[in-house]
Amino acid sequence: MKQAVFKIWRGDQSSGAFRAYTSEVSEGMVVLDAVHRIQASQANDLACRWNCKAGKCGSCSAEINGLPRLMCMTRLSDLPLDQPVTIEPMKAFPHVRDLVTDVSWNFRVKKKIRPFKPRPPDAPDGTWRMAQADVDRVQEFRKCIECFLCQDVCHVLREHQKHEQFIGPRFLVYTAALEMHPLDSEDRAEELRKAHGIGYCNITKCCTKVCPENITITDNAIIPLKERVVDDFYDPLGKLIKLLRLKT
Repeated sequence: MKQAVFKIWRGDQSSGAFRAYTSEVSEGMVVLDAVHRIQASQANDLACRWNCKAGKCGSCSAEINGLPRLMCMTRLSDLPLDQPVTIEPMKAFPHVRDLVTDVSWNFRVKKKIRPFKPRPPDAPDGTWRMAQADVDRVQEFRKCIECFLCQDVCHVLREHQKHEQFIGPRFLVYTAALEMHPLDSEDRAEELRKAHGIGYCNITKCCTKVCPENITITDNAIIPLKERVVDDFYDPLGKLIKLLRLKT
């Protein structure tokens, strides 16, 4: 077995620092395996959140060598083990202890988004008719595992701490899944413009790059939502069309 050095952030809300651990690594190991091995042999009190170890629960999000990633999906063979591997908690959320952060803000944000409201049925039997292309369009957004890596990498939340003004890429994806649903009848453009702060996003695509489910967050969710807001509130022709629709 090879040996590698892992610099893991240890501490709580008040203070903390990186602590180095040397551990054996073997073929096929991921970062979470190394953390578990260190927990078992050197640091029994190391706090780490995880659940499925299969890249589907989103629990083990952390920053590995400075990049937001899932520990269970980051293979040690893909990292330069001739240098220490740094593992630290996500920076966009309040620190609890060691590698654990408080992500409860995300669940409070989700409650602020208008829920799905289906339009009346198309047929007397209570069923609807939908084009397959419209159904396919929203399927990508449903792959989200709510790991919140996209929230963590977003500079609006991570660096500028605009948590009260901006819902972040994860919930722009969630809103897009509702807005683009062929049966939904709600109009969330006004909330996107004001309460949800979509204007803060400057489409750097950093959220798309870190998504473990490869959701095309920027191009397929955020930009179309921005276009809707522009059409409704900043395009004179779009505003006129919306006004005429309201009158009819």
